[in-house]
Amino acid sequence: MPGSSNYTGLAGDSHATAPAIGVLLVNLGTPAAPTPAAVRPYLAQFLGDPRVIEYPRLLWLAILHGVILRIRPRRSAHAYSRIWTDQGSPLRVLSEALAARLADKLAALRPGPIRVELAMRYGTPEVFQTIVRMQREGVRRLLVLPLYPQYSATSTGSVLDAVADSIKRLRWPPELRTVNDYHDRPAYIAALADRVRAHWNQHGRGERLLLSFHGIPQRYVDAGDPYYEQCMATARLLRQALGLAGNEVITSFQSRVGRERWLHPYTDETVRELGRQGLKRVDVISPGFAVDCLETLEEIAMQNAEFFRGAGGGTLSYIPCLNDSDTHATMLADLALQHLQGWPEAAT
Repeated sequence: MPGSSNYTGLAGDSHATAPAIGVLLVNLGTPAAPTPAAVRPYLAQFLGDPRVIEYPRLLWLAILHGVILRIRPRRSAHAYSRIWTDQGSPLRVLSEALAARLADKLAALRPGPIRVELAMRYGTPEVFQTIVRMQREGVRRLLVLPLYPQYSATSTGSVLDAVADSIKRLRWPPELRTVNDYHDRPAYIAALADRVRAHWNQHGRGERLLLSFHGIPQRYVDAGDPYYEQCMATARLLRQALGLAGNEVITSFQSRVGRERWLHPYTDETVRELGRQGLKRVDVISPGFAVDCLETLEEIAMQNAEFFRGAGGGTLSYIPCLNDSDTHATMLADLALQHLQGWPEAAT
């Protein structure tokens, strides 16, 4: 309506600047510090997202604010404190490094005005404020690239919600394209295989390779979420790229919460069973995460390593995510350029 304060006009800012293309990387997010006070608002935003928790809203919000946010921030803060670095949250630090390397790759591959920015779905930098800044810097065509190889409504779908909500607030929105997933892209599979081989070359090879993906409730998949099928496709392609037999690779799902059934088999139960079998060495990689974070560094490399040893196993050897590696940045640059085809600025 006329005079509405919901619209950001950006009067004059982007009119006088030569049009540019923008690539917006979006990752999950992180609290600002490993403290209960910092974790609480982050969890409130994350767990308050109806894409993440599909439950009757009023009932869930009562549970979230009446119970969960009174208990979980302290526990989560302790977990974050185990992986926090002098530079800050690993997810934030590694995502920023990846964005910088992607910008360098795009500048080398295609001279021209392509601006790369990083936003977080929860916490900061916010999606809306980042899009506003990019528009003020002359970005008129925007490619949104969520850092989730496999699509789920809980992750990529939520990012698209945040982008749509941001676009609705702009008087002159940029042209928009999005990347839904890249779970079976050959360069992504090759980068994962290279990461595994490099780990083997440096540390030797375990008796099994465990692929641990983040879990979601089974009912989400039953409702049509393609996440499970895409995870299994990634697992199959990675096994083939490594030349491994079916019994040498195990796929599992981590990070479940609550009592309802999530995607099976569960990672914690899997590593305990492998430990009971007396395996001395199991290698584990998390192909659903673009960069290392709480779920990989603390849950897998620390917690599940303890579960494995406690059940009678030896070493659970964690293989880092692709992070800001050259192969990762190159793969994302190629992916971005493919999606940018057809825009006038991409042809110059």
